[in-house]
Amino acid sequence: MKIAVVDESSAGEPRVALTPETARKFIGLGASIAVESGAGKASGISDAEYQAAGAEILKTAKEALGAADILLKVRRPNETEIKSVKPGTVAVAIMDPYGHEEALSAMAAAGLSSFAMELMPRITRAQVMDVLSSQANLAGYRAVIDGAGIYGRAFPMMMTAAGTVPAARVFIMGVGVAGLQAIATARRLGAIVTATDVRPATKEQVESLGAKFVAVEDEEFKQAETSGGYAKEMSADYQAKQAALVASHIAKQDLVVTTALIPGRPAPKLVSKEMVESMRAGSVIVDLAVERGGNCALAKLGEIVEHDGVKIAGFENVPGRMAATASSLYARNLFAFVETMVDKETKNLSINWDDELVKATCLTKGSAIVHPSFQPKTAAIPSAGDAAPAKTTPAKTTPAKTAALEAALRKSAPAKSALAKSAPAKSAPAKSAPAKPAPAKAAPAKAAPAKAAPAKTSPAKTPGKDSA
Repeated sequence: MKIAVVDESSAGEPRVALTPETARKFIGLGASIAVESGAGKASGISDAEYQAAGAEILKTAKEALGAADILLKVRRPNETEIKSVKPGTVAVAIMDPYGHEEALSAMAAAGLSSFAMELMPRITRAQVMDVLSSQANLAGYRAVIDGAGIYGRAFPMMMTAAGTVPAARVFIMGVGVAGLQAIATARRLGAIVTATDVRPATKEQVESLGAKFVAVEDEEFKQAETSGGYAKEMSADYQAKQAALVASHIAKQDLVVTTALIPGRPAPKLVSKEMVESMRAGSVIVDLAVERGGNCALAKLGEIVEHDGVKIAGFENVPGRMAATASSLYARNLFAFVETMVDKETKNLSINWDDELVKATCLTKGSAIVHPSFQPKTAAIPSAGDAAPAKTTPAKTTPAKTAALEAALRKSAPAKSALAKSAPAKSAPAKSAPAKPAPAKAAPAKAAPAKAAPAKTSPAKTPGKDSA
């Protein structure tokens, strides 16, 4: 069982998927490890430290990937890496699958068995594997530290001989893992903290950390959480009411940290341009959702934008701003998950495809995209049963029924039909009728039973049965 780890810093990712600590643990499971030279440099880990842990250092990524059974990464494998691995290789990373169907198709075409760590179910057994929690925890902490640095004023209340310095007011929008850590960090720094979220369960969590909860608590609010613990998308009416409440509150804040995300969808807009303009000059907004479109209408990815005296920070890859700590936690998440795929007796890779963790995270397997949420959409093809009714409609207009219909029409206008039949059938009696009125009437009376009988028995009765 061979594990490969490559350098991702060239793609702007300072984190690494393996630390010396987890390298030793993998070797204890019977694995051999190949690490591309410099893979841990941006996280403060040297090649010598990997070698001391028992890993082999190779010069290029291609060398490390060639014979790998398992590829450990922070970000989804790129095109070059996909071409370098053999079919059947297990790739484990933060795959970011939403909206990247082409990348999933490329991994499937290469025969990779890929696993998205961010899809890990939030159950007790998987807590140690939850990369979203481990990385968001650091992001929430760093957001407050960055915000305090940009703010340029003291956070705690200070009573000095020269006067009192008021405590900073901090507002956290979105109380997930990142939001809770942001609350705790701001409180430790001495700020007055308030927070908001659409999920009712977060109110108690916010208050337990010493912050005040701010939200429109109506009936929709009470049902605003999915079974998986994520926030639901709220109605336009609720969003309008919440926006009005937030608008009046946000104008008094010194630092706002936004963390709201909905899986698979763009980040909801929580802070409008008008709200930004209502804040005091010198105030700061840190948007942790900027990579998904941002919670603030004015946020820009990778920039600190200043508008009307307010600074809006849209840092990219906030956990990566603390690469050493983030890599340490992420590598432990990966080890905990991969360990469940290894047979402890044979020391070989042995994936239980029926395991709930595997089912929840597996994206591609055996040249196909297998995750139900990312199946390619194809146009529906009508079945034979569906097509049959379309063909039977014209078949119903048979010659016999056409004749019956015509007979019914003739019956509804007997005077015209009689003339139409008598004129061509017996033109002579029709001419002699004016000379001898009596015989002219008698002749049709005798002829009628002979020709009218079939006309009345067959056509007249057949329409009657069809209409019934």
